[in-house]
Amino acid sequence: MSQNDDSIDLVKKLSTQEKMLEELRKIREALEPKPSPPPEKPKGLWNEFMDFISKYKVMGLAVAFIVGVYLGGLVNALVKDLIMPIIGLIIPGLGNLATIKIGIPPTTFDSEGKPPLGYVGQIFGIGDFLVSLITFIIVAFVIFLIVKVTKRWGIE
Repeated sequence: MSQNDDSIDLVKKLSTQEKMLEELRKIREALEPKPSPPPEKPKGLWNEFMDFISKYKVMGLAVAFIVGVYLGGLVNALVKDLIMPIIGLIIPGLGNLATIKIGIPPTTFDSEGKPPLGYVGQIFGIGDFLVSLITFIIVAFVIFLIVKVTKRWGIE
């Protein structure tokens, strides 16, 4: 073996040892305990409240709830006062479906939807149920359309 080969082997050993030492330094740094972060200063009730509102988007939720309540009232009025009478006109003899009542045992109702005096059976107001059902279907469909459009726009 020549002196040149010995030099190359020595350089390789040093290079390998330096790499190992560098890895050991990294491991030591990783294992050393980190200083704990400084304690947060007390924020105060008002600042905590503002953090709560911004973190949980409470204002957006409140606005959505209020708009939803009035939208529900609007759709309910639309169904009860416009759609149900139109359906009643399309189906002859039913009149306004929102006022349909069924008596058990069967009976007749006056123009105000009241049974005759002395009637002791049960009265089922299915018109209100039909109004609620149609209102639910319309609101659910509108919400479906809103979700579909917002997903298409990339809004989550």
